[in-house]
Amino acid sequence: MAAAADAADAGPARPADDDGSGGSKAGSSKVKAFLRLVMIEHSVFALPFAYIAALTAMFQTDESVHWAELGLVTVAMVGMRTFAMACNRIIDREIDARNPRTAGRELVTGAVSVRTAWTGALVALAVFLGAAAALNPLCLALAPVAVVPMVVYPYGKRFTDYPHAILGLAQAIGPIGAWLAVTGAWSWDAVILGLAVGVWIGGFDLIFAAQDVEADRVEGVKSVPARFGVPAALHGARACHVVTTALLVWFGLATDAGVFFWVGLVIVAAAFGYEHTIVRPHDLSRLNRAFFTVNGFIGITLFVCALADLVVRGLTV
Repeated sequence: MAAAADAADAGPARPADDDGSGGSKAGSSKVKAFLRLVMIEHSVFALPFAYIAALTAMFQTDESVHWAELGLVTVAMVGMRTFAMACNRIIDREIDARNPRTAGRELVTGAVSVRTAWTGALVALAVFLGAAAALNPLCLALAPVAVVPMVVYPYGKRFTDYPHAILGLAQAIGPIGAWLAVTGAWSWDAVILGLAVGVWIGGFDLIFAAQDVEADRVEGVKSVPARFGVPAALHGARACHVVTTALLVWFGLATDAGVFFWVGLVIVAAAFGYEHTIVRPHDLSRLNRAFFTVNGFIGITLFVCALADLVVRGLTV
């Protein structure tokens, strides 16, 4: 909304992405607007579990951190997430324009043009594919598979009441890919962690979608809250997060995790409990706290504890 208000107060209209100053400053403005569009700072939510997978695989391989591989995993994760977010914003721009909550997004207000968004998305995709190629042949071969759910997810809300499951599948790929990046081989341990992440994010998306129920019903946008109501969605989210906790327990057992990992998991379980006390069917006012604060805390806490556990068990940093 603030972006729309700024545009209205800015005087004569200018082309999208043009700040009126020309040259390099205009180019810099385009980049900044694109980074706002894809919420680049939220990459922090995707990275912790990829790092847990990669570092656990390194520990099992030779008990040492391979910094070059970890760097490439970071580049691949940020590239893929940026591509996915840009596609999401591009595909949903007309729906966003009709939803009061999303009407201030950059593609709606004209702060970013569709052309610039597609350019940024394709650059991010190229970065992802380049990082996958630099890691190992299996990562490159499977990279197109990882792209599919990222593109399908925005369309999911048009044909299924369960687009949250598609988002969960997309998020599950991250830890699995990070493990493959290190070992070049399939691992069911990585699948367990990937499922935990996918169910976690899919469950939270049930909560997040609750704030758009009225607009979604008017526009025919499909989701669990729109189809079954907010209380049912919140119950589903709780069930998802119980399953997430169980999968993380399974991952800890499968990888012979030590005491620090289990301490982290206890903290995460408590955070899940807190998250579900502050979001209620008739009070979504603290939903952003649940998303930005609690989810960020969950990812970072488990990563720090898992890293400490691996170091204590012999991982050479």
